[in-house]
Order: sequence, then C-alpha cells, then structure tokens
Amino acid sequence: MKKRNLIIIAVVAVLAVCAFFVVRHGSRTSTSDVVYHIEDINAVTKIFMSDKLDNKVLLERTADSTWIVDGQYPASQGKMDMLLETLNQMRIRQKVNRAAKKNIVNNIAVSHTKVEVYQMAPIINWFGGRLQLFKREKLIATYYIGHETQDNMGSYVFREGDDEPYIVYIPGFRGYLGPRFEPVPELWRSHRIMDLPVTAIQSVKVEIPNQPQESFEVVRNGEAFDFLYQGQVVPSFDTMRVGQLLSSFVNLSFDQFVSVVPKVELDTTFSRQPGFILSVTDTAKNVHSLRTYIKFDDPDALLTMKNNESMADFFDVDRQYAILDNNDTVLIQYFVFDNILQPASFFLGKDKSLLK
Repeated sequence: MKKRNLIIIAVVAVLAVCAFFVVRHGSRTSTSDVVYHIEDINAVTKIFMSDKLDNKVLLERTADSTWIVDGQYPASQGKMDMLLETLNQMRIRQKVNRAAKKNIVNNIAVSHTKVEVYQMAPIINWFGGRLQLFKREKLIATYYIGHETQDNMGSYVFREGDDEPYIVYIPGFRGYLGPRFEPVPELWRSHRIMDLPVTAIQSVKVEIPNQPQESFEVVRNGEAFDFLYQGQVVPSFDTMRVGQLLSSFVNLSFDQFVSVVPKVELDTTFSRQPGFILSVTDTAKNVHSLRTYIKFDDPDALLTMKNNESMADFFDVDRQYAILDNNDTVLIQYFVFDNILQPASFFLGKDKSLLK
C-alpha cells in the first residue's frame, strides 16, 4: 500500500514539475515566436480588401498566374508583387502597450482596412505536409490594418483569432503598411493600354476630326504594310516613321486614371470633337480605341481669361486626356504617343503632293 502511495506521489510530482516548465515557457513566449506573415505567397489565390468608407477591391489569381481586379480588369503586376511581398515580409515589432491597448483597439474598430487572404489548402494534411489531399480555396487570415505608429515605422494591426493587436512592420523598410493595402480598384488596375508586337497588328487607323485631310490608315499586306490615304494605297512613304509607329504598341501605357474631370473642362474640352481618334485592330480582330482631348494646367483659370489670352496659354504641355475603348478616362503623356498621334503628312516623307 505504501509503495503504491509513493508511486502516486512521484507521478503527481513529475506532473507538477512539467506543468511548471510549461507555464514558465509560455510566459516567456516572445512576439518573434508568433507567425504573423503569409509564408507561401505562391499559394495565395485571392485577396479581398475593404474599409469603413465602403471602398473595396477583389484581387484574384487566374489560371496562368496573372491577377485580375474585380473579376474583369488586368491588375498591375508591380503592385501585386509588392502586396504579396508585404504579406510575406511583415513581422511583429512589439506588443501594444497595455495602457494604450484599449484606445488602439477602439481606433482600429473605427478606422481600418480589412484584408482577407485566401489560399489553396488541403483538407488532409498529414506527415508534416508530405501527404496533402483534396485542396480547396480557404480563408487563411484576416487582418485589420489600423493607423500608423507615432514614429511612422509600423502599423497597428489586429488579426482575427488573436487576443490583442500588435505593432507590425517590414524589417529594413522605412514606413508603415497602410499605403500598401488601399482598397481602391483603380489603384490596382494595370495602366497598360495594349501590348501588341508588330506581328500581332492587323491595322492602325488615325483620324483627326478637325483636319480630316490628315487622317490615314496603315494596313497589313502579308508580311508588310500599306499606307492608305483617303482610301488609296500610297506608293511612297517614310518607312522608318511608319515602322516606329507600328513598334509603339508594345507595352503602351497611360499615366493615371481620372476619377473627376473639372466641370469647366467638361464644358469646353469634352464638349468638342476629340483631337485624335486611334483605332488599332489586332490579328485576332480585337479593336482597341482611344480618343484624345486637350488638358489644361489650371482649368479654373479659364474662368478669368483676359482678352489678350487664348486657351492655348493654359494647355498642359506634358499630358492630355484620353478615353479608352469608350470606357475609362485617363491621362496620357505626349512623349509616349509622339510616334503615334501624328498627321498623315508626318509619314509621307518629302512627297506631300497627295495632301494638296
């Protein structure tokens, strides 16, 4: 009987010692032991972001590993690379000060960007990942990105499932996380207008409504191209300039989206005919169109024009408006389109007799 009691006492003692070390170890757990980032960004299939101002955006990976915005627009690859790198590189800098914790939690609740990250994850994941079966898309993390810290070197972030928020940063990066999680669709869309090598171009048509005699078309003829003026093939033209025109459609991009056009420009610029109408047809018979309009440096200055001033005095000499495919209004840079938006006389070389 005594022997049995001694065994029980010994077992209890051993369990007590184990419990002591478990509790002690747990109390010394560092924030560096908390896995806060997304380890396998290549498995990320979808990211949904929203804020308290009803802004929201859905970013999805396609079958060919490119990304689309809200199910229809190509995403900026550079922006997506930065977002995925952020999810992979962000780390906990420190816990939130106990005295400030309540205020931080309240601030995050009032103003935050919610970030949901989805991955393809297996239903069966045995033997340390060596056996994975029945993969499906799964929500793996939800972050609430709050405001920046006082030193602007981190952000307050709460993750669903955690007991408290943390100060999160990116090692080696001087800044905070907020700007990398903007839930505005236009900020994530690609600025590429078209990406057509010469071999993929069927025709290029340039119309100048205010100078119809300067309109022209370049049309594929086998491996070469014909220059058409007023519907007729021109026997002689500047092949170098036409070659530069045709090679300008590789990675052709605009400068930025325009969300609001000043009313004075709506009443002046956009109420008139466009400066140029560009139509590019590829060999798959897809048509890409662009209409250009002048832009003013300071549209409001037009309201106080003096008699000796003209609208040309207020032109933006670097950028102009463009409407893409009768849909998006954007800004384009003159120098990017310098080889494209030119009159027929620019391409006809020395022989201008056809224009008379």
